Amino acid sequence: MLMLLSKQIFFFLIVVCLTIGAEAQSLIGAWETTTTSDSGVKLKNIVIFSEGFQVSTWFHAETGKFVKTNGGSWSLEGQMITETVEFDTEDPERVGSTVSFKVEVNENVLRAPEYSMEWTLIDAGGPGELQGAWLMSGRVRDGKTQTRDLNRPRKTMKILSGTRFQWIAYNTETKKFSGTGGGTYTTIDGKYTENIEFFSRDDTKAGLSLEFDYALEDGKWNHKGFSSKGDPMHEIWSRRD
Repeated sequence: MLMLLSKQIFFFLIVVCLTIGAEAQSLIGAWETTTTSDSGVKLKNIVIFSEGFQVSTWFHAETGKFVKTNGGSWSLEGQMITETVEFDTEDPERVGSTVSFKVEVNENVLRAPEYSMEWTLIDAGGPGELQGAWLMSGRVRDGKTQTRDLNRPRKTMKILSGTRFQWIAYNTETKKFSGTGGGTYTTIDGKYTENIEFFSRDDTKAGLSLEFDYALEDGKWNHKGFSSKGDPMHEIWSRRD
């Protein structure tokens, strides 16, 4: 009897651990869905979840023309996700508000029944070495490092899954949105390459590939190369807590 009870407890603990692990990892990564606008344009929606932060963006599937984006912090309890909005191009007044809704994850499909939406998993956080949420914490100019206060309301955040990236510049105090861009990326032999699929400031940048040198030094991401305008740059990014 004691042996049987021990086996039951052991089995229960395994099930609990697997359930907790699956819940904790179930949203991390990148998700994709496509819809059609009232004018017949095919729109792509990409959602990236990192630990604690997320972004959702719509753009024209064929041309890369930017449509809208929103995101911020998130937490998951059971099947209820709670998001605190930090930026929203469609409705800036939502910044600072909190919204909760039910989500369902079944293998590689994510559903939000309340909004009748469904996404397919692109990647679960791998293989990107830089997966996570980052804040620009400084720049190096003329050999001198200029640092930024990470707690200030004006932020430039970059969120990466295993294969996708997006940067967003915004202000949580004024609710002003300054710009965003994103697409796919690779990290190979110290080279970080971005393949741009959308860029809110200039739709013609869609399709452009940019290669940078990257290195992780004391937990910070050093990002060196040339911007989409061809200007030399050396940015420093810090992981967001």
